[in-house]
Amino acid sequence: MQSLILSASFDSLDTLSEYVLAVASNAKLDKKATYRLRLAVDEIATNIISYGYEAVGKQGDIHLNVDIDDNAVTICLEDTGIPYDPIEQGTPDDLDKPLSTRKIGGLGVYLAIQGVDRFIYERVGDRNRNILVVYRHLAE
Repeated sequence: MQSLILSASFDSLDTLSEYVLAVASNAKLDKKATYRLRLAVDEIATNIISYGYEAVGKQGDIHLNVDIDDNAVTICLEDTGIPYDPIEQGTPDDLDKPLSTRKIGGLGVYLAIQGVDRFIYERVGDRNRNILVVYRHLAE
């Protein structure tokens, strides 16, 4: 599938979502895998926009590349925002507490990483690379 370059802004999230749904459809992912992939890509993109660019007064793009093979769908999000490894965030320590007492933040990245079958973060030169892999369980 063709790669996609989006402005790193919240206005781009609808286009991003449509792109992920098209990828999932092309790969014939089942509904559960499609949902997990869409959620994960949305959460990672939202963090790139919020913390990689806007929080530090930067503007930039998010580059998406897709690979679909017999076993998996891989989506790679690349950006030139500030370095940020979502894996370093760790698991929120208050998941067992009521929502009203939990700290704000961190849950989206946790859900994104837990929702895909494999998550890889790399810093390559001046680029963050978030790689999300969902194994194909073909829809019937």
